Amino acid sequence: MNVLNVHLKYTCEGIIIMAKYNPATTRESLLEAACDVFCRKGFRDATIAEISKLAGTNIASVNYHFRSKETLYIEAWRRSFQESIKAHPLDGGLSDDAPVEDRLRAHIFATISRLADKNNKEFWFVQREFASPTGLLEEVIREEITPVRKITENLVRELLGPHASKDDTFYCEVSIMSQCVNPMVTGNRLPEKNKNQAGPPRIRDINAYTDHVLKFSLAGIKAARKNAEQKKKNG
Repeated sequence: MNVLNVHLKYTCEGIIIMAKYNPATTRESLLEAACDVFCRKGFRDATIAEISKLAGTNIASVNYHFRSKETLYIEAWRRSFQESIKAHPLDGGLSDDAPVEDRLRAHIFATISRLADKNNKEFWFVQREFASPTGLLEEVIREEITPVRKITENLVRELLGPHASKDDTFYCEVSIMSQCVNPMVTGNRLPEKNKNQAGPPRIRDINAYTDHVLKFSLAGIKAARKNAEQKKKNG
């Protein structure tokens, strides 16, 4: 339950006005504003003053809720990541008892769709970190990304069967994610003004590309599984 704190304000006529302040709402407003400012400007060029103004509050609110610009930056990335996952559920709405091939396709489609989403701010956080590293996001990215990677790993392991090695699983996982991430980063994330210029090809049909990644990946996994089974047979 949110607790409403009561503040007193005076008008120029000296009349006291009772104003209600909701800490939870203010914190959310600050996070939303921080996501917008940090993803556009990066950590170093963003200012607490600009974020506070956009959130409709003051600098003291940032200090109260987050203690520092660094903590606000970390929590803003976390919020943007969680919003992105919420918009594109990693299971695609499929149940755990759906065929593994269908679950893999849903996972691939969700990943590509998330990267293609123009409202996905977590991507720009990471891009700006690459350009001007702060090191502030390393731990939180690892914390949030690990469960996502685990989903891919489990799907791959199920398809590879019991005889595949850890390397087999890891290489297949990396291959699938690379197919999802690379074209979206190099092509679809170019600024609009540059998209008609020569450069990396863009993915225009996400469904068709998802089918290709699935087909290509399943063929590779099948070959890796056959090789692992042959090694086991040969002792």
